[in-house]
Amino acid sequence: MVSWEVIYKATVYIAEEMGVALKRSAFSPNIRERMDHSCAIVNRDGLIVAQAEHIPVHLGSFRVCVMNIMRLLNEGKIYMGEGDMIIFNDPYISGTHLNDVTVIAPIYYRGGIMGYVINKAHQVDVGGPVPGSMNPLARTIYEEGFIIPPVRIVKGGSIDNEILSMIVSNTKTPKVTEGDTKAQIAANIVGVKRVLELIEKYGVTTVDDAWERAIEHGREIALKKISSWRRGSFEAEDRLELGRGDNDPVVRVRLVISDNGVEADFTGTSKQIEAPYNAVYGVTYAATVFSVRSIMEGEIPVNEGFYSLVEVRAPEGSLVNPVKPAPVSGGNVETSQRIADTVLKALSIAVPDRVPAAGSGTMFNVMMGGNDPSKGYWAYYETIGGGTGGRPGKHGVSGVHVNMTNTLNTPIEVAERAYPVIYTAYMIRENSGGKGKYRGGDGIIRAFKLLSPARLSIMAERIERAPWGLWGGEPGKPGRITIRKRDGRELIMPGKFTIDLEAGDEVVIETPGGGGWGSEETGG
Repeated sequence: MVSWEVIYKATVYIAEEMGVALKRSAFSPNIRERMDHSCAIVNRDGLIVAQAEHIPVHLGSFRVCVMNIMRLLNEGKIYMGEGDMIIFNDPYISGTHLNDVTVIAPIYYRGGIMGYVINKAHQVDVGGPVPGSMNPLARTIYEEGFIIPPVRIVKGGSIDNEILSMIVSNTKTPKVTEGDTKAQIAANIVGVKRVLELIEKYGVTTVDDAWERAIEHGREIALKKISSWRRGSFEAEDRLELGRGDNDPVVRVRLVISDNGVEADFTGTSKQIEAPYNAVYGVTYAATVFSVRSIMEGEIPVNEGFYSLVEVRAPEGSLVNPVKPAPVSGGNVETSQRIADTVLKALSIAVPDRVPAAGSGTMFNVMMGGNDPSKGYWAYYETIGGGTGGRPGKHGVSGVHVNMTNTLNTPIEVAERAYPVIYTAYMIRENSGGKGKYRGGDGIIRAFKLLSPARLSIMAERIERAPWGLWGGEPGKPGRITIRKRDGRELIMPGKFTIDLEAGDEVVIETPGGGGWGSEETGG
């Protein structure tokens, strides 16, 4: 009899292969080069069985997303027959933000439902007033782009071109949107095909049993890890940067570690705001489970077994569980980082030998676009890494993403070919990591000049408040954004803004370094 591990590993590899198909088929550099996408396999009950090692903020939110879809299916509000696929981007269903377009497909075998494959990809533009759609000035979600409710994009194996046309007609880059959407559909086709091959090889009952055992195993291993942690209640807080000083929104968490797992209660967090930094519940859940999982050593299946051990309580109407029509684009990319930092800070009290100092704490989102005479309308999205925090036994890592994203960068050669920009610098920001027994990793300097007029939007954190050190380690250097106008003026910018630029203007981005761990003088 075949081992359940063989079938489980095969299922993980199916999710990985879906990601490869999506990356290779996509039109946008954001997906094709940066791999800003995630894939998972779900059983017939809507439980996550296996995920590829993709984007943390996507992966944790899949659980919330699928629960919402299963509820709509059970209520008869949506339908998925054999050969169908549903597309949607409503953050209050999908669990992230409008740019993350989700496509889910059922797996039917001999007339019965076996499970689902699902993928989520950050499409660069989904409408709205700014290139890249993530509008720093949005006061409602309707100012961030168009909302796609769960609707069948594929019916009986054929794309519904009327639905596809409606979607692409609302974006500033319709050809790219169409190509990326079809790539997501293709990824699900690969996933369904591979799962059916698995079932044909081993049988429905064997695959079902293996998936169930994988979930049980994930729970057993994770619970064993948690059992070694200090029991009790641990609290921490941190703030976003909206230029309000001590009145900036606060993220507050109380962690309770018990024999049954981890409970995170965000009571005391600020109420939702009329700015795009609200984090829907799926984001809050994803950031919490990421933080818990990241301090567990060893190989642990990240599926419903692990997820079932982490309970997240987030007051409705708060910054970490808003209600419509609160805008949420920055909540996915920036507030998620602050949630992760806050949970990790609380965990550092309970498990001091496993938690690093704060990393750069920002995805440093750059959205830019315009209408170039030679390239037509273009939209560019990039996130820029920084330094990780120093950690017990090791220095931090320089020039990488931290916490809720692990995308690659857009290679300069690709960016210069695709967009009217020329890069003037790309290097490590030396000595930006905090000092300590184990110093923080350094941030990045990335600079470019525009070759034609464009509108630039940036969403970044850790410009005003430096990434914190732990146990006597010093904070990392905060980030810095400078715009050098072609007339010689130099503008020092805040972390969140939109500005119209001219050809010849240069943008210089310096990302934060990580905090140091342990006292440099005493060695601990």
